[in-house]
Amino acid sequence: MPSKLDKAAALGSFVGAAVDYSQSQGGAAIGARLRRLSERIDQDANRVYSQLGVTFEQRWMGVLNLLDLRGPMSVNELASGLAISHPSISQTRRSLKAAGLVAERADPNDGRRRTLHLTPKGRALVKKLQPIWSSLAQAAQVLNAEAGNVVAALTRLEEALGRRSLLARVNDGIAHGR
Repeated sequence: MPSKLDKAAALGSFVGAAVDYSQSQGGAAIGARLRRLSERIDQDANRVYSQLGVTFEQRWMGVLNLLDLRGPMSVNELASGLAISHPSISQTRRSLKAAGLVAERADPNDGRRRTLHLTPKGRALVKKLQPIWSSLAQAAQVLNAEAGNVVAALTRLEEALGRRSLLARVNDGIAHGR
């Protein structure tokens, strides 16, 4: 059981101490740190678009790029290709449709299935964004190198979760009284 002193240190309440709570939690704050980094990266990317006078949300990038590279795809195919949840893709689809960048149509091979495709406006935007995406990718590669190849560490983290989910690990800890 942590003492009051331990708890105070973790919360950065020592006089004059500026302790980052998430950093102070080590591995216990992986999710919080990843969200914080993702938010920071997305905010900076959105600022790049804004500086260039482009109305664009960074969260659209993966969907638009995949549609440009592979052609029409279903929500399930996009979710699988990007390894993110179906609800997340559905939410992105709604905002892309509202912006006039994608449209849906029946799959010519299976009328029950709907596919997303780029509209002419979407194709024009992707073409305009490709040099920006290239610059963002180059900056990310430099940042990754500066950070000591964090991408490799993230791959190892994804693989570890693939072998055994956080849920399974927590349930084991609870079952064993840890």
